[in-house]
Amino acid sequence: MVRVRMTGKERREQLLDVSRALFAEKGFDATSIEEIAHRASVSKPVVYEHFGGKEGIYAVVVDREMQRLMDQIITALDDGSHPRELLEQAACALLDYIEGSTDGFRILVRDSPVASSSGTFSSLLNDIASQVEHILGLHFAKQGYDRKLAALYAQALVGMVALTGQWWLEARKPKKDEVAAHLVNLAWNGLSAMEHKPKLRSRS
Repeated sequence: MVRVRMTGKERREQLLDVSRALFAEKGFDATSIEEIAHRASVSKPVVYEHFGGKEGIYAVVVDREMQRLMDQIITALDDGSHPRELLEQAACALLDYIEGSTDGFRILVRDSPVASSSGTFSSLLNDIASQVEHILGLHFAKQGYDRKLAALYAQALVGMVALTGQWWLEARKPKKDEVAAHLVNLAWNGLSAMEHKPKLRSRS
C-alpha cells in the first residue's frame, strides 16, 4: 500500500488535531512531544519543525479554541434582539460549544502554562464580558440604572454561565436547552426586578 505524502499544511493540521486530543485527555504537563509524534506517526523533528516545541503547538490550539468560542458568542449577541433573547442566545452559544467542542473546552478551562499566550479561560471570559457589558449598558440606560455598573453585572452573568458550563461539561444533565432556560430564568428575573440602589439587609 502506497502512503500518500502530506503537504506541509496538511501535516500541520494533523499535528494540531492530534495535540488537541492529547491536551484535552491528559493536560499540558502530561503530554509530551514524543507522544504527539507517535500518535501522528512522525518523528519528533517534524513536530519541532512545524511548531518549535510543545508550548508552540499548545498556544496555537488554545488560540484557535478561543477564537471559535468567541466567534460563536459574538454572533449570538449581534442580532439586536430583545435583551432576554440575547441572554438566551449567549447561554445557548456557550453550551453549544461545550457540546460540539468538548475537547476544546476541556483545554480552555485549564490555566495556560504558556507565558507568551493570552490563552487563558479568564482572559476569554473578560473578552466576552466586554461584549455583554456594552449590551447591558444600553439596557441600563433605558431603565434608569447606573450605566457604570454594567461591567459588574456583565462579569456576574458571564461567570455564572461559564461556571455552570464547566459543571455541565461533566454532568450532562439536565439537557442543554433546559440548562440554558434555568440560567436565563435566574439571570433575567433577577435583572428585571433589580433595585436601583440595593443594600445589604444584614448590615443595615
